[in-house]
Amino acid sequence: MGGMKLTALPLPGLVRIDTTRVGDERGQFSRIFCEHELAVLRPGLHFTQVNLSETRYRGTARGLHYQVPPAAEAKLIRCLRGRVFDVAVDLRSGSPTFLQWHALELDAASETQVFIPEGFAHGFQALTDDVQLVYFHTASWQPALERRVHCDEPKIGVRWPLPLANLSARDSGAGPLEEAFAGVPV
Repeated sequence: MGGMKLTALPLPGLVRIDTTRVGDERGQFSRIFCEHELAVLRPGLHFTQVNLSETRYRGTARGLHYQVPPAAEAKLIRCLRGRVFDVAVDLRSGSPTFLQWHALELDAASETQVFIPEGFAHGFQALTDDVQLVYFHTASWQPALERRVHCDEPKIGVRWPLPLANLSARDSGAGPLEEAFAGVPV
């Protein structure tokens, strides 16, 4: 059966996961989650919520979103349709890579996934029309503990591949990071 190859990315805790697709004349199979294989990320990794995100138009940006304790969440993200520029931003208090970002292109054909630990903000930009992502979360959505950083925050400086388009009212209204922002305790 299909296995998983884990590759550490430049921001500590951020991991690229490449799955192996197996198939025959009947179709294909690949693994999205395996507790045993992903135990190296963290013992007892447990997802409590799975979300499906659909984005209609190329250039649309979503994010940057995160939750604060006690609902800080890790995410496992996979693209099921289309292609995205997927961004993770380290917001962890005291992290040596605080306010640094890393991006991966995720697409349905490659079956690459990304694991984003607690204390990171996440966002993406659709590189094609009709994008679909599946998100596995280690904490349920709690609106009172959700936070947003504007996707064009100058202190972070994400270099988006396309002009930003179709931001939601909530995302476009996200204020700048305050000077006193010291990060997310995790």
